[in-house]
Formats: sequence, structure tokens, C-alpha cells
Amino acid sequence: MPTANIPRMNRRNFIATQLSLLTGAAMADVPKVQSLDDAMRWLDRVDKAASVKSTTSWKMGAVLEHLAQSIEMSLDGFPEPKSALFQSTVGSTAFAVFKWRGQMTHGLTDPIPGAPALTQVDDWKPSSLRLRTAITRFNGHSGALKPHFAYGNLSRADFALAHAFHIANHQDEIVLL
Repeated sequence: MPTANIPRMNRRNFIATQLSLLTGAAMADVPKVQSLDDAMRWLDRVDKAASVKSTTSWKMGAVLEHLAQSIEMSLDGFPEPKSALFQSTVGSTAFAVFKWRGQMTHGLTDPIPGAPALTQVDDWKPSSLRLRTAITRFNGHSGALKPHFAYGNLSRADFALAHAFHIANHQDEIVLL
């Protein structure tokens, strides 16, 4: 039987799906966000969930606030950028690898350098609204974008991809109940 029309499921998503079926929980990373439009649809699922939980030391409000901060700072500027040398070598190489892999990985409780402290609250709804507003603002922005604190200057398309990768990576820590 030809398999050309059967979508491939990686091992991690297969295991997450099986766990969600056994526990009644839905891992928010099935399917993973691949665009900012996907992120908005994912936020619809988050907002409709009876309960949403972060599996890290960050509470849900902080996770979504962190994601919003990242998008807002691409428009307004990052408070503590890495050096131009870092951005043009290590940072740009890291983003190139993430882009090639189609995903990013980073410490899920690493704050953005110099960003305001995150609000550690269980109520995720205000932070969900802030993330929605940040995505809408980014999508409607026609001016220049600020350099990423680590990756440096990114095109609009690459910044949108970086934001989608960032949100998808944080989906690894979120469980919808």
C-alpha cells in the first residue's frame, strides 16, 4: 500500500498522543505550531481548555507572557542584546540550524535577557490575550523590525518563523486538560 498520503508522525508526537489518550490530557504540541496563524488557532484551543498547565517551574501566565514579550521586543527592541560579533556568528548560525531543522530548542525557563520579570500566575487568560495582541500587532506592522537579541537582524519572514518556532518549543511544556 502506498504511503505517500499518510502523514508521518515522529516518535515524540506518537508518544505524546498515546499519553494523552491514556490520561485524558491533551498535549498542546500535537500538532506543533508552524506559523503565527497556527499560533492563533492554538491559543483558541488553550483558551477553550478546562485547565492548562505548565510542566516547568513557570506558571502558565508567565509562559504566555514570555512569548508575548519576545514578539513585542521584535517590534520595540530587546533590552539587552548580545554583541554584534555574537549575533553575526553564534546567533545567526543557531538560527540557521533551527531553520534547517524546522524547529528550535532552548531552555524553557530562560527569560529574555533584560526583560521585565514575568508574572507567575496560574490565570493564563490575560497573558493569552497579550500574546494574541502581540501576534496581531506583529502581523500588522509594516515598519522595520528590531534585531533579535541573539540572532541579530532577521527578515520579516524569518522573524515570523522564529516566533512560531519559539511558541512551538514552549508547547513542549504545556498540557491542556
